[in-house]
Amino acid sequence: ATVDENVAWRYMFALGIILPCVVIYLASFVMPESPRWLVTNNREEEAREVLQSVYPEGYDVNMIVYEIKDDIKKEEIAEHRHGWGVILHPSPAYKRMLLVGVGTAIAQQAVGIDAILYFMVFILDQSGITSRVTQMWILVGLGLVKLCVIFVAGLLLDKTGRRPLMFISLLGMSVSFIIVSLSFIGGTTTAASETAVIVGLALYLAFFSIGMGPATWTIASEVFTTTIRAKAMSLATFGNRATATIFSSSFLSVANAMGWSPFFIMMAVVCLVILVWIYIYLPETKGRHLEEMAQYFAEITGDASVIEAERALHDRRGGGVDDDDDENPQSE
Repeated sequence: ATVDENVAWRYMFALGIILPCVVIYLASFVMPESPRWLVTNNREEEAREVLQSVYPEGYDVNMIVYEIKDDIKKEEIAEHRHGWGVILHPSPAYKRMLLVGVGTAIAQQAVGIDAILYFMVFILDQSGITSRVTQMWILVGLGLVKLCVIFVAGLLLDKTGRRPLMFISLLGMSVSFIIVSLSFIGGTTTAASETAVIVGLALYLAFFSIGMGPATWTIASEVFTTTIRAKAMSLATFGNRATATIFSSSFLSVANAMGWSPFFIMMAVVCLVILVWIYIYLPETKGRHLEEMAQYFAEITGDASVIEAERALHDRRGGGVDDDDDENPQSE
């Protein structure tokens, strides 16, 4: 049965209520409080209980609580000591950190993921697939592909590292865009061209989900030192969403002006440019502590200020900022 178009869009928006209601229920009655929040609010015993439910029985979670306390106090000191100055007037090493972290966040949207998802129906229409029922099943299938590959990415990120998956992701998306582009050549639609569009879009979503999707925010959290982490993550998030807004608002205009085939060729080139940029600038962050990353950026830029800043935070803690040092086996 068909639904009146004046009512159908209301059903679509109404369906959006379901998942938020499920999340509200889980957050209210199932999900425990964050250990970090509990430690911040002097509820360490509850934090230990939450951590113990996550880690194997017998695991000493006290060390984790101490690390959380240490991170919180470092961030408080960094905020008091530096504020926005380290972001607005960064040293060479901090510039490189911002370039990598914020640049990666922007690159995630520069490959067009949000715009592609928003205008997927328009792409299918242009390819000759106009049946709404057919489009619905295609969208469901593409969504399942994207979802399933994310689980694969979760297993591979800590095994293969971030850089290899990013390279595979960008190269695969570039090939996918070329496949979609080829299907639009000639301006006529055939069964083969319609199939090529579906295959190309499925590959695009799969390759995005294997690398650029999940790895972007992992990388951002691993390259920013304590001194700039909070503000740098805010900047990365702003850059990500601003790029998504620009691409989404201009997607149809640019595609119609260029033609769909040249447009997707352009997107393939964008993916390759980002791949080269990541090859040059992005270090492997797998298994490396923040201190190691700070040392890395300081060395490649010849900037000792990062190490000095991190040492100053540590020394200030050791000089009396931490009232619980006597209880903390990690304090020096």
